[in-house]
Amino acid sequence: MAPAAEDAETKRQRRRTSTAIKESLRELSVQLSLFNHQLSSHVDLRDSDLDCLDVIQRHGPLSPTALVRRTGLHAATMTGILDRLEKGGWIARDRDSVDRRAVVLRALRERNPEMFRLYSGMNTSMDKLLTGYTVDELETIADFVRRTTEAGKSATDDLTAG
Repeated sequence: MAPAAEDAETKRQRRRTSTAIKESLRELSVQLSLFNHQLSSHVDLRDSDLDCLDVIQRHGPLSPTALVRRTGLHAATMTGILDRLEKGGWIARDRDSVDRRAVVLRALRERNPEMFRLYSGMNTSMDKLLTGYTVDELETIADFVRRTTEAGKSATDDLTAG
């Protein structure tokens, strides 16, 4: 939060720093997209397939409808994604034990070692980077990343809603 009364120089510095942070976040977004594109091509997936797989791994098991809601993708697009993920051995479509008509998506663990290997370079780089920060600084960074993620989700939801 900005203090109630900032002098003109502090306001300018805040604007410059805020702009620099937003620019860096845009650069980060592009770099992570390029990284994920390269990663997905190594495992013969499309970028959106990899995104959906990540959501299933993090939040699953879940229904296809819940996945559509979480991603904002069209149901017909999701069908193709799920077909590719299932064919590639990444997910299973299981029948719900209570409502046999309902399908539940579950990530399969057999291919996890392959993904861990592909992410290992990035994880190692991040581990090295994070050692340069104190615990208090890491908590501030974690809070910033969490709140930035929430802002991104809100903006995505707004665009999806029209």
